[in-house]
Amino acid sequence: MLLLHEFFPIAILIAKRDSLRPSATKGPEEVLQARPHRNGEGIRSTLVLTHSPLRSMQQNEGVGKGNQGILVAPFNSTEEERIVWFKGKLHEFKILQSDGLSRQFHARILGFFSHECESQFFMTWEYPAGSFEARELLSIESLFKVHPKACLAILSRTLDSILGYRILKPLLDRRFRVQAVAPDLPFLFKGTPAEAWLNELMKGKKDPGKISLFQNLSNLMRLAVLYKYGGVYLDTDFIVLKPLSVLRNSIGAQSMDSGNKNWTRLNNAVLIFDMNHPLLLRFINEFVLTFNGNKWGHNGPYLVSRVVERLGERPGFNLTILPPLTFYPADLKKIGAALDMNPIAYQVFKEY
Repeated sequence: MLLLHEFFPIAILIAKRDSLRPSATKGPEEVLQARPHRNGEGIRSTLVLTHSPLRSMQQNEGVGKGNQGILVAPFNSTEEERIVWFKGKLHEFKILQSDGLSRQFHARILGFFSHECESQFFMTWEYPAGSFEARELLSIESLFKVHPKACLAILSRTLDSILGYRILKPLLDRRFRVQAVAPDLPFLFKGTPAEAWLNELMKGKKDPGKISLFQNLSNLMRLAVLYKYGGVYLDTDFIVLKPLSVLRNSIGAQSMDSGNKNWTRLNNAVLIFDMNHPLLLRFINEFVLTFNGNKWGHNGPYLVSRVVERLGERPGFNLTILPPLTFYPADLKKIGAALDMNPIAYQVFKEY
């Protein structure tokens, strides 16, 4: 296991619009879900959005127009109540089910990545298609500016639709290789510990938790898709500055001890791994064994931190841990305090 102490920023996590709201009024999960609608002046996108009617191979234009945010267990519900609620809403969790579209997932992924891709990237999008806006498009644009011959697959039921095609068309018009693909979770999890976990969840034997199940499914999907196909996973709120394809089997630290320079927390927002990497299987197994849908970050950043910490210096896992400057050069917790000193800067931050 290699820990690099010196590394220049490769990607920058974009601060969320509502991340300056007092913490007493929102939970930590809301910080990650808030999304600004416009780009900062210094990194304004050159994309021109269009809303003219366009044709798509997908048949169901309505996919992605629903509000997935309502699929969260009622506030203050008990474990038993959440399970009953989940059973009653199971038919609305389309992402959990296989159908004619999702069963094409593997063939579509293989076909997509066979088109002269110098590197393969993955993102997930579990929100309505209509909320995929300027910030997300800017993130993708930055990826292709640095990796012009890369291919990006977005695992998303909502974007794999006519509406999603319209949203992504400005990227396609610039010949960026990007495609939204409805994931087939039973296939994606097959042969891993996640297969049994999904079966138990579908049978109502698992507490889905009070945090959005979509968020936790995204944590698991990114591990499974990298395990099966290899490549780079990237959250949709990063600006890519330098090539990620030069890295292999790497994960970034979000915080580090200023004294001994050891990492104190990792993050799963950027993951770079070979196909069938054994550490990914460890991550998936940890998700299954310790799943808790009630604690923010437990199945994501804290999960990868727990597993890597237990491994210590054990050989055979071929892992590089990159310092915070690489992916997380700005501490979002400190941005609010800095902007509070400058009302004009605070207003600009809210606007963009």
